[in-house]
Amino acid sequence: MSALARGAQRTPLAGGRWHFQHGPIDLVIGAEGDAKAIDAALEAAWLRFGGLLDELVGELALLREPCPLAGAAPRARGPVAQRMIDACAPFARRFGLFVTPMAAVAGSVAQEIVAFFARDRVRRAWVNNGGDAAFWLARGESVDVGVVANVAAPAIDACLRVSHADLARGVATSGWRGRSLSLGIADAVTVVAGSAARADAAATLVANAVDLAHPAIRRRPAREVRDDSDLGERRVTVGVPALAPAAIEAALDAGARFASECIEAGEIVQAMLSLQGRSRIVVAPHVETPG
Repeated sequence: MSALARGAQRTPLAGGRWHFQHGPIDLVIGAEGDAKAIDAALEAAWLRFGGLLDELVGELALLREPCPLAGAAPRARGPVAQRMIDACAPFARRFGLFVTPMAAVAGSVAQEIVAFFARDRVRRAWVNNGGDAAFWLARGESVDVGVVANVAAPAIDACLRVSHADLARGVATSGWRGRSLSLGIADAVTVVAGSAARADAAATLVANAVDLAHPAIRRRPAREVRDDSDLGERRVTVGVPALAPAAIEAALDAGARFASECIEAGEIVQAMLSLQGRSRIVVAPHVETPG
């Protein structure tokens, strides 16, 4: 049975981009370079894409289990599921945090697909999976990524540069206003990391860390918000009132401290944290951030 017969769809977009969609997986793909090389990469990526959703559903029970705080993480059958585990498990072991492999699903899928563009005569390529993006960059290439600090009023608020020399290949965004549930109150946290899977996991956890105790912040058990959530009874943010400047700074301070720990541990390269019109950028010492 073909990928298309199982429900996957692909559509050409303006500017030479493509849209691949299957259930909750929603990719926008772009590439620059030799047209024949790009066409070959697209066909290979499409053939792989068709089976991804069924592959992940087959391991969903494992992927919804918390990563162990000590000892070896379980092994998955498929490469994307294993990538999810590998991206999340270090955060559980190193920082003692609750995290399931589902925190890295979007970035892991994007990373799987962009790998088909890692070939001669493709200068650069990107796969954007709902805001979590993976990149292929030939030597000397870079890409500037626009950052949206408030998804409720989308606008480009900053630009993060991903370059071949930095060895960063993934960008991801998380926050309580986004499509994923969050334990914190960040409007958005955007993370750059060595891979899209690692960026996805880190963005989730840094966004969780942007938080403070406040009686007017509304939270509900995750399963009441989304009955299939891997967060179970943990209380997720469903409403944040206008906060005093000192409260905003305290929440950003907490998130920035954790982002700095992630940088020091080599898990991420840089992060931008945003809450109610205020932002923090936390970077590794060698990273330049264009305006």
